[in-house]
Amino acid sequence: MAEIQNYTINFGPQHPAAHGVLRLVLEMDGEVIERADPHIGLLHRGTEKLAESKPYNQNIGYMDRLDYVSMMCNEHAYVMVIEKMLGVSVPLRAQYIRTMFDEITRILNHLLWIGAHAIDIGAMTVFLYAFREREDLMDAYEAVSGARMHAGYYRPGGVYRDLPDSMPKYQTSKWHNAKEVARLNANRQGGLLDFLDDFCSRFPKYVDEYETLLTDNRIWKQRTVDIGIVTPERAMQMGFTGPMLRGSGVEWDLRKKQPYEVYDRLEFDIPVGINGDCYARYLVRIEEMRQSNRIIKQCIDWLRANPGPVMLPDHKVTPPSREHMKGDMESLIHHFKLFTEGYTVPAGEAYSAVEHPKGEFGIYLVSDGANKPYRLKIRAPGFAHLSSLDEMTRGHMLADVVAIIGTQDIVFGEVDR
Repeated sequence: MAEIQNYTINFGPQHPAAHGVLRLVLEMDGEVIERADPHIGLLHRGTEKLAESKPYNQNIGYMDRLDYVSMMCNEHAYVMVIEKMLGVSVPLRAQYIRTMFDEITRILNHLLWIGAHAIDIGAMTVFLYAFREREDLMDAYEAVSGARMHAGYYRPGGVYRDLPDSMPKYQTSKWHNAKEVARLNANRQGGLLDFLDDFCSRFPKYVDEYETLLTDNRIWKQRTVDIGIVTPERAMQMGFTGPMLRGSGVEWDLRKKQPYEVYDRLEFDIPVGINGDCYARYLVRIEEMRQSNRIIKQCIDWLRANPGPVMLPDHKVTPPSREHMKGDMESLIHHFKLFTEGYTVPAGEAYSAVEHPKGEFGIYLVSDGANKPYRLKIRAPGFAHLSSLDEMTRGHMLADVVAIIGTQDIVFGEVDR
């Protein structure tokens, strides 16, 4: 008899289900996984090192490109740590806008996650449904920042500008006739808040559609129930945060436990799973979308009733308006100084974290009193989750690796940094 041996296979880095450039070296006994060894570093951009050579303001653009599915949440942690070190407080309206966009970003993230996770496991339709809704929220990103993905909208001291009073509208073209354009522009007649209000009223029905397709679908349950189980104790030991931790039954959410911006003024619930398997984490994220929708609605109501400034009036940190800059010498000097050499941050160190769609996203900043960071360390949630992949996949089949990578919601920009 020939001796039976384990064999080693490469999963990735160009595999469509690897969610980026993940290379997994799998040691297989037939179809069963004995060991999984994740190899990272194939996307390394050196963000943390690059940040040391740029003034504080110019690093905001790097943050968007970390987890490129949760752009504004990354910016949020970075601007919060600068505000902490400068000792400045943000106008209340800007805090509500940030909170609203954090939740829009959470829905955007979870929509891409559910579409990609389902298509990995073999359910095609959900992907098309989820991207239909992402389109509306991307339009909201574009309305405030001019960019659909890498927004650069949050700034130390507030946000770049107030919410627009009118939404961009579709024009008639050889692709869309007048009747089609009228239908597409039906919910774009008012400002951004009206557009989002319309979205919030429609969104719960869309989440019901995803659940109709998946929640009781027997193939979906066969692929996710009892797959990748993590106990609450083990989840905490391995540094899990976000839906990965809550899926295991630990009720930990920075928005409730260490509130920032205006989360302590809003009503929402923290969904918690029971089993700690892929299915529990799916249910947690589905409910998170509903809760985010609830938060956005509360922010819209408050923002409608309370106009006000969205930027700190201190022009040593925030730029003067274009109008002032064109007509007032002092404002021009402020503008020039701010965009050439930036501002200095007092020497010291600080850590600031947000409840990012994937978990706790933190920035640890060390300043030596110069106009650029002395050291910037990013605490990315995906990194801790990826390190558990070996433990989560052992004893499972090859096909379950795909389900487990999907449930971790890995994005490589933040893992490799």
